[in-house]
Amino acid sequence: MELESRKYLYDRSQAARLLVQFSEGRTFQEYIEDPMLRSAVERQFEILGEALSQLNRRDPATAKRIPEHRRIISFRNVLIHGYAAVDDRIVWGVLQQELPSLRGQIDELLDEPHD
Repeated sequence: MELESRKYLYDRSQAARLLVQFSEGRTFQEYIEDPMLRSAVERQFEILGEALSQLNRRDPATAKRIPEHRRIISFRNVLIHGYAAVDDRIVWGVLQQELPSLRGQIDELLDEPHD
């Protein structure tokens, strides 16, 4: 894997780490009542999706090793371009249910030896 590809994976890893940090110990009710928390979570999802989009352009073979990579990129696009229609329940659900396995997938790729 090229160094540039690793950079995009690292950016995704950092965004995922921040998502966990921001939401740890928080409830959905706290999430919907705190506009700064919602903004921070959405921003990190945008970064995560953009890094994957860039990885997909530069190194599609590595991007394809991340299950659901196209859905993640689409989620990023909804957050950025469809911001008026963002459903907080969906964002919170992705944060709580999908992020842990995604973090594991990213970490596995980052742990691989690089070229």
